Amino acid sequence: MPTRPLLLFVLILALASGAAWWQFGRSASTAERYQTEPVVRGDLAERISANGTINPVTLVNVGVQVSGTVEKLHADFNDRVAKGQVLLELDPRLFRARLLQSEANLARAKAHAELAEANRKRAEELLARGFVSGQAYDQAVANAAVTAAEVKAAEAAVAQDRANLGFSVVRSPVAGVIVSRDVAVGQTVAASFQTPTLFTIAADLTRMQIEAAVAESDIAKVKVGQEVSFTVDAWGQRRFRGKVEQIRLNPSTQQNVVTFTVVIAVNNPDGALLPGMTATASFSVKDHQNVLLIPNSALAFRPADFDPRTAREAGSGRSAAAGRAGSIRSPAQSEAQEGFPATVFVLGKGGRPEPRRLRVGASDDDNSIVLTGDIREGEQVIVADRENPKSGSGGRPVSGAGVRPGGS
Repeated sequence: MPTRPLLLFVLILALASGAAWWQFGRSASTAERYQTEPVVRGDLAERISANGTINPVTLVNVGVQVSGTVEKLHADFNDRVAKGQVLLELDPRLFRARLLQSEANLARAKAHAELAEANRKRAEELLARGFVSGQAYDQAVANAAVTAAEVKAAEAAVAQDRANLGFSVVRSPVAGVIVSRDVAVGQTVAASFQTPTLFTIAADLTRMQIEAAVAESDIAKVKVGQEVSFTVDAWGQRRFRGKVEQIRLNPSTQQNVVTFTVVIAVNNPDGALLPGMTATASFSVKDHQNVLLIPNSALAFRPADFDPRTAREAGSGRSAAAGRAGSIRSPAQSEAQEGFPATVFVLGKGGRPEPRRLRVGASDDDNSIVLTGDIREGEQVIVADRENPKSGSGGRPVSGAGVRPGGS
């Protein structure tokens, strides 16, 4: 019957169409499932980041050596003061009374000394005439020496009380700006066991420094004289500049995290930087030019059914084949031994993720340098799974900024 061949042909055509859809439509839909980004060649600025506090280079705590009640204040917050300028006066009445008493004691000691010296001279004359014994003369000499010593002790007491009276007037030891005042009129300050701090003076606010805490994993990359850029919250994206002045050898450990203090010298001619501001510093380590760059998000991506053993087998086979082809080395090959192993995924046959094993080096916020591995410029690497947004773990931490895509 003529209809049977026609039906058979339609059935074969339907089966062929279904197979084609299964093969190509499924692959297309699988490919659309994954978000990819290209491997590019460009420049990368390697940096490390650290936070720190901005402080004046010279910060002087002004105290007082005597105890008393604050009678007058001559300076306040943000005042500019000259060296030797009066900042504060304590109630001087007790100090003046002690000085008067010491001066009276000195006058009495001098009178006793004069009398003792006159007795000594008289005893000396009488001894020459034989009217007194040698013992009496020796006693007169001793009395004169004792009273002379008492005069010196009284003079020392007068000097001390006069100095204490002077200390009741607190003067600025340096020229600068008062950044802190910790005392008020009527307050009693006690200097019995330690000197109380009354004022804190910044000697020069045009020269500041940042004490940044740098992690031990990054401290080897920091050198004296190294360029540093930093931002502070108060000025948004404005970038300030400084240089590493000192790397302090005393480490700090908090919750098993070891950091080293790096002092960064900063010029502050316009006064934009204030003491106590928190700075986010970026240390310029090295500029890499014309290197193969892979997105950091690709390093962190892992398919839901990822098997590391399969990835190692596939990666080792591909690396050997690519090695024979002589195309797996990047311009940064000399740094390969310092890199980190990583696995990324590209779309393989049937639109399924295919692992590629790499070794990556320096990073910034967006990209990492490919040191060695089976990957080429222009290849698309998977960075996300649209059907399973939570898939992906691994990768490695990165820091800094400054990638410039392009290069020759």
